[in-house]
Amino acid sequence: MATAGGADSRRAAVRVAVFPLPFQGHISPMLQLAGALRSRGLAVTVLHTEFNAPDPARHPGLDFVSVPDAIPETVAANGIAKILALNAAMEASGHVRGTLASLMAAAAKGEPRRLACLVIDSTLTAAQKAAAGLGLPTLVLHTGSAACFRLFRSYDMLHDKGYLPSTESNLDMPIEELPPLLVRDLFDPSKLPNKEIGQMILNLATETTTNSSGAILNTFEDLEPHELRMIREELAPKGIPPFAVGPLHKLVASTNGGDTSLLDQDRGCIEWLDAQAPGSVLYVSFGSVVHVTKDEFTEVAWGLANSGKPFLWVVRRGLVLGVEKQELPDGFESAMEGRGKVIEWAPQQEVLAHPAVGGFWTHNGWNSTLESIYEGVPMLSRPVFGDQLATGRYVADTWKIGVLLEGVLERGEIEKAISRLMDENAGVEIRGRAKELKEKVRMCLESSGSSQQAVDKLVDHILSL
Repeated sequence: MATAGGADSRRAAVRVAVFPLPFQGHISPMLQLAGALRSRGLAVTVLHTEFNAPDPARHPGLDFVSVPDAIPETVAANGIAKILALNAAMEASGHVRGTLASLMAAAAKGEPRRLACLVIDSTLTAAQKAAAGLGLPTLVLHTGSAACFRLFRSYDMLHDKGYLPSTESNLDMPIEELPPLLVRDLFDPSKLPNKEIGQMILNLATETTTNSSGAILNTFEDLEPHELRMIREELAPKGIPPFAVGPLHKLVASTNGGDTSLLDQDRGCIEWLDAQAPGSVLYVSFGSVVHVTKDEFTEVAWGLANSGKPFLWVVRRGLVLGVEKQELPDGFESAMEGRGKVIEWAPQQEVLAHPAVGGFWTHNGWNSTLESIYEGVPMLSRPVFGDQLATGRYVADTWKIGVLLEGVLERGEIEKAISRLMDENAGVEIRGRAKELKEKVRMCLESSGSSQQAVDKLVDHILSL
């Protein structure tokens, strides 16, 4: 926390710029980090694209500057192609460099705060190059786990040792260098329609960190002690300090981070939860990006209906591939009447904190996983791509706070998985471990906890730049 005297005056003389990748899972932690830095006395300017622009009114105390993105409309709204197009557009236009130059020039013209650094998402190499051209240091925020930070920096090794490209025969092979991962848990660029761009994204994250003045990780010491130790050993010779400051969504009071959701939240579901028995409800949400096929959607629906458990299911627009708003299967609403509720988007942190919620069926996006861990809610894991695959393995096999649902989605298997999580003896043990981890995360957020100390070290590091 801020100390009196000289430290306060030093912080009052510093501004930090931050630039998130414009997707929900990246905007939220960056804005939460911005709130944490502001709570320590630093001024923060948020650079953002016009695509998925955050609402400044929701984030009092932070300054916002729009950077034209100039991305062709033919580029997909999400995914790897969008990230590469965004970098190309920013590099070609020079808008990021111009914006940073203006912030730096303001200090020279009497603005009381100097711009100390730029904090970027790990794939925004164009922003890092613009900063480097102005002599401005960059720090990199990694929005995944420490385990995935290590994994994504290990792809040369994975190819050299023959784990990749994966084959049908080696999917269940353990990766000895990265336990508990199996080959099937790896993001395999060779399986993409354009394998070159998949590898390019991995290279971007490694490149930005290597060229940075620090790595910020949204995790905490008691969750990933081994992974963080290995990261420190790897980065120390390069002079790149890592800071484990998570979970960012609870690092400071919500007023500092503001409401980071890009979608309108249906708060009516809280009243519905109020009427449910404690620990009885399975909350189901696959996040803001994941898609399912129409057949998978049908199997999920009937798996939930046949489970006998109360459930709150988020069916956002665009969840089903090729369909803007998916209709529920015939007979489903009568089958779930009085026991289930379907909404378009939920105030997820509030839902997970509700005493009626006893389980979370999740895609294992890192923000959702951390939010579940913080509330002590066990998980039914159904990862789909990228870092979700490794996170799902850690949830089931390392932290042992969830059930991993693998293979083809089929209503009978879904029923079994729900029962295992919510009813059976295995579920009792999983819930016990989830509660233990909940206590550990609360301790790391106390004033003397590891995450608060890491933020203080991060601020001191920024002041030294």
